[in-house]
Amino acid sequence: MGPVLNGLIKLQSVENRLRIEKSKLTRCRRNVIIQENQIRSLQNALEAKKEEVQLGKVQFDRLELELKSRDESIARLRASLNTAKTNKEYAAVLTQLNTTKADNSKIETQSLELLKSIEADETECQEIQSQIDEQKQHLEQLRTEAEMLSGKYQAEIDKIQAEWDQVAQTIPEKPLEIFKRVTETYDGQAVAVIEQQGGKKGAYSCGGCFMGLTTECVNLLMTKDDIIRCPNCTRILVLGDLSGS
Repeated sequence: MGPVLNGLIKLQSVENRLRIEKSKLTRCRRNVIIQENQIRSLQNALEAKKEEVQLGKVQFDRLELELKSRDESIARLRASLNTAKTNKEYAAVLTQLNTTKADNSKIETQSLELLKSIEADETECQEIQSQIDEQKQHLEQLRTEAEMLSGKYQAEIDKIQAEWDQVAQTIPEKPLEIFKRVTETYDGQAVAVIEQQGGKKGAYSCGGCFMGLTTECVNLLMTKDDIIRCPNCTRILVLGDLSGS
């Protein structure tokens, strides 16, 4: 292989390092975003729970108001018992009084259960708020770490990018354009090393897609400095250690 293919091999090596550093930068920023989303989810849950508490209190107040009205009704019925003129009238008032008391008992039970539910929801609100406070502290730590690491990673990216640009200047325009296109297709892996299949002489495969290659590909790379691409995956083929061939 000549200077063009050797230059592409070197460029591929730099490209790999560049993408690793870019991945680190993306990952540290993504951690902050993930943490922000977790806090947002907790805040939404807190707001929903607070609405449940508010609705519960409105219902509780309604029940308390109904109980107050019924207590007034009971007081009137008791007064009516004292003024009943006949046994029939007394019995009718007493039946109404007992029915109202029974209904009151049901409402009181319902009111107590609702109060317990409200208290449980309020406790859950406090727990969610504690989680939010804790997660916010963690977020600030992540942001501080991310800012520090981002600067470090970006400096390394700039350094490697300058190296990439320097190597790219040694490669002719057409091979470089092919390299860039294939790089975008295969997430940075534009160059594939030809491999020998199972140590068998004359049996070769693409190191990118592992499809079989002809001996002609190897012979061309040994004698020419041309771009030869895998007929299956279209990566740029280069020679590796084929000492057994």
